[in-house]
Formats: sequence, structure tokens, C-alpha cells
Amino acid sequence: MRIKHCFILLLTLITVSCGTDGKHFSIDGQFLHLNQGEFYVYSPDGSMEGIDTIKVEAGRFTYETECDRPTTLMLIFPNFTEQPVFAEPGKSVTIKGDASHLKEMTVKGTKDNKLMNSFREQITSASPPEIKKYARQFIEDHPESAVGSYLVMKYFIQTSTPDYPLASRLIKTMLAHQDKNGYLRRLQNMIKGMGNVSIGKSVPKFSAYDINGRSISNATVSEAQTTVICTWATWSYESISMLQQLCTSQKTSGGRLRVIAISADASAAECRRTMKSNNIDCIVICDQDMIDSRLLKLLGLSSIPDNILIKDGRVTAKSLSTPDLMQRLSKAQ
Repeated sequence: MRIKHCFILLLTLITVSCGTDGKHFSIDGQFLHLNQGEFYVYSPDGSMEGIDTIKVEAGRFTYETECDRPTTLMLIFPNFTEQPVFAEPGKSVTIKGDASHLKEMTVKGTKDNKLMNSFREQITSASPPEIKKYARQFIEDHPESAVGSYLVMKYFIQTSTPDYPLASRLIKTMLAHQDKNGYLRRLQNMIKGMGNVSIGKSVPKFSAYDINGRSISNATVSEAQTTVICTWATWSYESISMLQQLCTSQKTSGGRLRVIAISADASAAECRRTMKSNNIDCIVICDQDMIDSRLLKLLGLSSIPDNILIKDGRVTAKSLSTPDLMQRLSKAQ
């Protein structure tokens, strides 16, 4: 009988520790073909500060975080595969997948994650125009779902061919059903500034100070034949990798390339440490206002990483993937 009572007590302790108390959210996962490793998690809507590391042991992992409202968590794997997970207070989900086919992983446990699984299955073999069509239809069919915030950012804002008017309309549709969603309202306000930076036009007038106190402005942009303004953060492995490649190109450009990086970190000290440990040697601006930075809003930079490519003082491209950006720079040089 004593053993039975101890077992019940142990189950109770495990249940409490797994985030079912209404103030936490937990993930239990299992990967085939991955015995040991790690990946990262952050929140694009700002509900988490920085980035957490999730360690995989014997093909399994667990993760728990404080959660007092619905939010989106983004899992980032070493090959830059992204997996959104939609968190809710007091809920838990399970993730199963094959490390060699990460795009086919599934997340089970809540309605929004189930909807995301269905959407990913729908677009498996779809063309880019078809994917945008499906994303728009999903948002119109499920305006109450947190999945819509992720889809509107990924397919209508954070892309080399953004559609800001459609994004604005879709956000308005969602806000009618999610009036307390602060992330959607930030996206709405951010889109208003997107028109400030258009292909073929000059960058709007701005002034800022870099991390060493030096004045940075439009004049800095025009000092080189080609300039890249990009966003990064110490918690985004993908953005650090992009910035390292840009810094290498800048060093070998003979002065023809200038890189201006805007950090979305809350700590300038942490920003400096990451710059030093990753050999980041370029102009870095860190106003410590994170995603609410006025400079980011003015320049219409919407995500981490993001970028603006400028040639001879005119914007030639926006929101390029790292491979596309580096390819354009290699041709320019």
C-alpha cells in the first residue's frame, strides 16, 4: 500500500512539473535518427526574452516555459528548418519526427497545432502562388486562430515579394476575432511603415548611433557602392550566420560593400559579447528597444533576420534569403 501511495505521489509531482498548473506550457518530443543534439526556441511575438536551448538525449527531449497567454514559439534546427508551435497556458503538446525529414514533423495536443499540421500537409507539393492562396484561404476560414499570425508574416510580409495591402486586410480580419492580440496590432502598425522603403527608391532619412557611439545616417549608406542593412539578434543562429557571411564579403569587397546591422537585443553588453565571439566586424546599431525599435519600424524591417539591399543609393531588393542575398552580392562585386 505504501508503494502505491508513493507511486501516486510521484505521478502527481510529475504532472505538476509538466506545466499543467495553468501557468506553463510544455513540449515532449521524439526524433528518429537523432540520438543526441540540440536546437533552439524563441518567440517571434516577444513573449519570451532571448532564446532557449533544447537538448536531445536518446532521441527524446522535454521543454517547459512559463505561459500566461496564447503565444507562438519557434523551433529552429541547425539546418535552419523552422517549426512553429502554438502554446497555451496549462497545455502540453507532443512532437514526433524524423531528423532526416524535419519538414514532415507533427505537433499534437491543441487545436491550433492540429490546424498547422493540416496546412503543412496541404502545401507539401504546392507552388509558391498556390501556397499564398492556401494561406489566405486558411486565414479567412480560421480568423480566430493564432496560426494566422504566423502565416501572414511568413507569406505576405517576410518575403522578397511582400503584399502589404493584403497582409493589412488579413490582419484586420483576424483582429475582429482576436481584439486582444498585441502581436497582431504590432504587425498592423509595422505594415504602416513598410511603404517607407520601396524598390527603386532611396532609404528614408534616419539617424542613429552605433554600439560604439558613432553617428550613423543616410550619409553612411551612400559611402559605398552597395550597402546591406540587416537585422540580427544574439538569440537567432540564422541571423548570426547571415551577418558573419556579410562581414566576410565586406572585408573582401575593397570598400565597395558596407554592412549596417541592427540588433534586436535588449542588452548592448550581450550584443558586444556575441559580436566578439563570432568575429562580427561591421556597423552595429543596438538601441535596446528590441522589436519595438523606431529604426526598425522606419525602415520596414519586420523580422529576424531581415535585410534591405541598396545599390548606388537605391533599394534594389528586400527580405532576401541568405543564399539569394549572397548570390546578388557576388554578382555585384
